Amino acid sequence: MSRATGDLAEGAAKLAGEIGAASVQAVLTEANRTAVRRGAAGALGSMQPKPAEWYAFDTGDQRTTDWYPQGLTGGEDSGTLGVPVFVVSWYFRPEAGERGIRVSFLSPQTLKYRHALLVAARPDGSYGPIDIHAGGVACHGDLLYVADTVRGLRVFDLRNLLDLSTAQNDLGDPERAGRHDGKLHAFGYRYVIPQTDQWQVATAGPRFSFVSVDRSGSTPLLITGEFRGDDPGGWVARWPLDLAGGEPQDAFVMGQPKIQGALSSGGTWYLSQSAGSTTNGKLIVHAGDTSRTRPFPIGPEDLAVQDGKLWSVTEYPGKRVIFGVGL
Repeated sequence: MSRATGDLAEGAAKLAGEIGAASVQAVLTEANRTAVRRGAAGALGSMQPKPAEWYAFDTGDQRTTDWYPQGLTGGEDSGTLGVPVFVVSWYFRPEAGERGIRVSFLSPQTLKYRHALLVAARPDGSYGPIDIHAGGVACHGDLLYVADTVRGLRVFDLRNLLDLSTAQNDLGDPERAGRHDGKLHAFGYRYVIPQTDQWQVATAGPRFSFVSVDRSGSTPLLITGEFRGDDPGGWVARWPLDLAGGEPQDAFVMGQPKIQGALSSGGTWYLSQSAGSTTNGKLIVHAGDTSRTRPFPIGPEDLAVQDGKLWSVTEYPGKRVIFGVGL
């Protein structure tokens, strides 16, 4: 990969200078939705034993067929956010009326959460939605890495978590994003996070379907990998977190199809494998020369470690939960 910052940082800085930033804690304090502890149990299907813990999104986010959750990371991945939090990426599915991608900040302590829109800022002080799948998300320090399937990794700085209510008295037109008639809009969202950097993969290079952080060693590593349907030839790689040189530390062929998330921790690999909207997925655990499978819910996606558990998020309507199992 090669760095492709372009004018992203300039646009984000201009926007931040006008609006002013909020902290993750402030967003959680102003959270306007409530998750349900051990709700949406249909997501678990036939899974036995059940997860150690799970949290379901609210009714509106369960029912929508416009937005689908994909990536998962948390405060423990970051190491610096200073507050227990899960961060979930969502993509907008309809081809018409693109609304881009968003992230949810959810507190496992209060179960309150709120969405923020991820945007591409422009040097003129405006911005627009980002039309990608956002299949994985990982946080390290203040930087949020979002998988861009064909381009590589998009980077967002959480120090630029911008509160539009400080720039205007209302949240603008819910059908618009950007600057229109001198006023800022974000499809009705209060918070926006502008992209600040990008790591670009070569043309016709590997696909970036998910991303996670391995903090189990002396030096944290970024993990990226590739979803392939019925093809077991998808790759997974570990990168130094400064991405210096644009080369991975190591890379492997997973030998399994339909992998939606991967994580290495303490010398063990964990692979999240999906099987459609009505069938339980699997957790594939590979240590040394041995592999075994463990039960997983329906529609599992990205992976993260927090509070000594392995966490994932499920994507299908009515079955959308953040859940944790033992490592």
